[in-house]
Amino acid sequence: MHTLRIATYNIHKGFPFLNRRLAIHELRDRLRALGTDLVFLQEVHGAHARHAARFENWPAAPQYEFLADAVWTDFAYGRNSVYDAGHHGNAILSRFPILAWENEDVSAGGYERRGLLHCELHPPRWSQTLHCVCVHLGLWGRHRGHQIERLRRRIERLVPPAAPLIVAGDFNDWRFRATHQLAHPLDLHEVFELKTGRPARSFPAVLPVMSLDRIYVRGLVVEEAHIHHGRFWSRISDHAVLTATLGLPG
Repeated sequence: MHTLRIATYNIHKGFPFLNRRLAIHELRDRLRALGTDLVFLQEVHGAHARHAARFENWPAAPQYEFLADAVWTDFAYGRNSVYDAGHHGNAILSRFPILAWENEDVSAGGYERRGLLHCELHPPRWSQTLHCVCVHLGLWGRHRGHQIERLRRRIERLVPPAAPLIVAGDFNDWRFRATHQLAHPLDLHEVFELKTGRPARSFPAVLPVMSLDRIYVRGLVVEEAHIHHGRFWSRISDHAVLTATLGLPG
């Protein structure tokens, strides 16, 4: 295997925008239908006692385990926000074994707790380890700037320049600060910019107008990129799903 298909998705904790019904079961079916090897997830519940008591069909397992089930045989979860009822954070689901992972706290003050979930994987017949970082950056520009800088330093410190790298998630970056502060210094390329000339519009899911979600790559060829949005997807989350097919160069 020299190509892989990935997705990034802010699942809004398994609820549509107004939080009136649980959509996690429908969400799992839709994710499976995408046929991806790796899934980068944001706003994933690890536990929530009040929701478990309120909804009869609330999964017994953490959301990342429930979504992975028998399709993605390995997963990693980075707990970011912890509160009385439970906790949530980022997750990566993988069809390949995850060799190592770490969640770096990059919270920049205030109530927003943020982390960088960094995994190392080795897809079959790849000569090098694949590095994957799942992110969900803050709502405030000053906080995002701090978090992008922490992300840049982490990659410079821990990811060999020749190693294939994917950085994906919800950047909350409507001013495209990541392009200049992260992508240009590290020679990263956003997959939709390569295919269409600009990042995908991914929010709100029903009719996207803002480019909040991104997939950046280095050392990989972008074969295909697609945004999944519209009325159907808006019944699951307020963000669209981004998918890409990536391959090794040469």
